[in-house]
Amino acid sequence: MTTAAVAQPRRELTSLTAEPERRLLLFLAARVPARIGPDHLTALGLLAMLAAGAAYAFSSRWPFLLLAVNGALALNWLGDSLDGTLARYRQRTRPRYGFYVDHMVDAFGALGLLLGLAASGWMAAWLAVSLLIAYLLLSVNIALAACSRGTFKISYGPFGGTELRLLMALGNTVVWLWPQAVVAGHEVMLFDVMGGIALLGVVAALLRSTAQNTCALYALERL
Repeated sequence: MTTAAVAQPRRELTSLTAEPERRLLLFLAARVPARIGPDHLTALGLLAMLAAGAAYAFSSRWPFLLLAVNGALALNWLGDSLDGTLARYRQRTRPRYGFYVDHMVDAFGALGLLLGLAASGWMAAWLAVSLLIAYLLLSVNIALAACSRGTFKISYGPFGGTELRLLMALGNTVVWLWPQAVVAGHEVMLFDVMGGIALLGVVAALLRSTAQNTCALYALERL
């Protein structure tokens, strides 16, 4: 019995750092030792994100751990970004396996990261959980669009995973130095301000993408 071939979704990446990042990842892939495979890098990315969440959770007691989060985010970028590039460089791609594992690893990583942030006290717990829900809904939307339209959207406008990590690292550093801000004459946690802006951005991207995908699929299958 033969297994029908499944077309690999077309990757769509238009972020600010996409081209220099692509060149850097190819440079690194050529120098990865043979004993290290894409699955090792995927595991590194997940463990790094869970470590970032743990560092957030304990940073209320030891604020310097906010900087440790930045180091974990760098390791997460390395594992999460290089695993697919390495598989393609070595011509050992597994499209269905990679697509599924990548999405599940990202989901568990986001769960660990944002629950750690919710436990830290730097951001209101309800806001961190709202961010997590919005992110997971956006991930569901991306996966469904990849299956139904054949397009795997990795970035939205100039923002992709790398840009979000850089913004988060910058935010961690600023909060470590100045944890609070004054808004309309009231002192608020700076992470609450940044989290509110991030939530609005994710929800806007989700609604816009949902509308675009719905309209495109309706046009393809008009009765």
